[in-house]
Amino acid sequence: MSFGDKLIVFVAKGFGSGYVPKGPGTFGSIVGIAWFAILLSFNSLPIYLAGCIFGIPFSIWICGRAEKIMKAHDPSSVVMDEIIALPLCFLPLMFENELPTVQTIFMENWWIPLTGFALFRVFDIAKPWPISKVQDLPGGLGVTADDVLAGFAAAIVMAFLV
Repeated sequence: MSFGDKLIVFVAKGFGSGYVPKGPGTFGSIVGIAWFAILLSFNSLPIYLAGCIFGIPFSIWICGRAEKIMKAHDPSSVVMDEIIALPLCFLPLMFENELPTVQTIFMENWWIPLTGFALFRVFDIAKPWPISKVQDLPGGLGVTADDVLAGFAAAIVMAFLV
């Protein structure tokens, strides 16, 4: 395997979080919470939305490449799809009167990231319809699409909770 292929697999495996033998998707989702915090730290709705939007084609590409390199369909160790999808859970918060900050979310309202994380994991693991169907799409699109839909499903629930 070339250095470039190793780098692609390392990034697709969530910078190492996907190497955890038990529950790699959960550990990838924890990295997704960090990605959410990074996007929040810019205190800019356009940057937050750009991170969410551009994360999707990036995940499709890198997860698809990793599948080919690893010669495996949707390996559980590939968690970039969880990472990029996690911030989608919190989209309803971005359209309130005031843009939330890292401090208001993680210190003053710590239950919000925990709730979003839990909802995302429930939808990602249970895969209710149509989430279960999009996973059958080919390559990185199938790897990523189910997590994106799980993120949107969690966002819908979060909209009623927050």
